Amino acid sequence: MNKKDILEIKRRYKKDKHNFGRIAGCYVDNEKNKIISFSESPAEMVEDDFFKYLDIANKCLSGKLGNNILQLPFPNDEIMSGEKYSLLQQLRTTGLKDETVLDEFFDNVIENYLITGNFLILLFSDVYDIPMKTSDNQDVDDSEYVYDYILCAICPVNLSKGALGYREDENTIGALRREWTVNPVESAFMFPSFSERNSDFNTVTVYSKNPKAPHREFWENGLHASSRLTSAEKKNAFDSMVGKSVPDDEKDIHFNIADNLSEFIDRKQQTQPEDTPIEITGEDVKEIMEDSGVEDFKAEKIGERFTEFFEGSENAPEATELLDTRLLKDQQLRHEKAALAQEVHTLQQKLVDTGVESRDGRESDIYVKVPADREADVTTAFVDGEKCLIIPLDPSDTATVNGEERVL
Repeated sequence: MNKKDILEIKRRYKKDKHNFGRIAGCYVDNEKNKIISFSESPAEMVEDDFFKYLDIANKCLSGKLGNNILQLPFPNDEIMSGEKYSLLQQLRTTGLKDETVLDEFFDNVIENYLITGNFLILLFSDVYDIPMKTSDNQDVDDSEYVYDYILCAICPVNLSKGALGYREDENTIGALRREWTVNPVESAFMFPSFSERNSDFNTVTVYSKNPKAPHREFWENGLHASSRLTSAEKKNAFDSMVGKSVPDDEKDIHFNIADNLSEFIDRKQQTQPEDTPIEITGEDVKEIMEDSGVEDFKAEKIGERFTEFFEGSENAPEATELLDTRLLKDQQLRHEKAALAQEVHTLQQKLVDTGVESRDGRESDIYVKVPADREADVTTAFVDGEKCLIIPLDPSDTATVNGEERVL
C-alpha cells in the first residue's frame, strides 16, 4: 500500500462520491456495557448526521504512512482457519446486515480494546468499482476490479465541558447541559487492504491517532494480525539506545548525531533511485556515533544495541525514521547564529580598521584614518582661538571627507 492507494480511497469519502452501503455502530460505556447498537443505510440518515459520519471515515486514513498508518500481515494459519479473520470476512460479505455477526464483532472489540471511559465503535461497508486507467493515468469508465471492504473506527466519547450560556427554553442565563460528545478517531482499520489498486486479503490497514502509543493489543488480540512498530516507536527505541551512552546534557554530541545522520541520508539518496528506502545498519550507526564525538567504546555499544534490536526483523527502520528533525532545525539555527556572530565580528573589526570605531568599541564624532607610521604626527592645537585637529600633509597626499575627495 502506498500514498496513491490511500488518496484514491480517501477521495471517495465525499458527499457526492461515496458509495457506502451501510453504517453500523455500537456505543459502549466505561463499564463495557453496550448502550445502543444500530445498522442503517446512509439513505435513511438525516443528511447532517451522515456528513458527520463521513468526516469520521475520512480521518481513518489520515496521517503519515508508516507512522499513523501501517499495513499489517495476517499469519498464514489465521488466514486459513482463524476466528478473527473469519469474523472480518463475515462482516464484509454480509454488508453489516447480520446482527449476530455485528454483535460478535462488537463484543470482540470491547474485550480486546483497552480504553478508559465511554467509546463508539463504527463500521462502514463500501464497494468501489475500480476504474481502469489509461497509460497517462487518466480514469476511464470501465471497471476492471471491485474493491469490497469494511472500515472500522473507534472513537472516545466524553462529556462536553461545562459552560455558562443562554437557556432558551427558560429564557435565562445558566449552566448549559453537558452532553456526551464523540471525539476524533483514536484507532481504525480497513479490511482488506487496498494495494496496487486491488484487494489484499493477506493484510489489514490500521490507523493510530497517537503513533507513540498505538493500540497494539487490539491489532494482536482483536485482529490476530502480525504487529509492527510505528516510525515514532522506532525513533523512541533508537533515542533510548543513544541515551544510555550519551546523556541529555551533552547537547553538542546530540546535535552532531543529527547532522551526521542527515549527511548519511543525503549521501545514500545521491546513489540510489528516488523514493528508495534508505537502509541503515548497526555498523552505520557506530560510524555515525564516532564521527559525532561519541567515545569509541560507547559508539560500539550503541551499534551493538541497534543490531540486536532491529537488524533482521520486520521492524528494521529506514534511516529517515530515526532523524530528529526538531534537533536538526535547532542545529541549523545554531549554525546560522554562529555565522551571523562571525559576520558581526568581521564588520566590527572593519570599523576598527577604518577608524570608524575605536578599539574599545566607543564611537566618535570625527573619524580619521592615517597610515600607522604617521599616527604620532596627528596632534591638536588652537588656531585663531579654535581647537583644531592638526594633520601634517605631504604634497602628494589626498584626503576624503564623508566619502567625498577634498582638494588639498
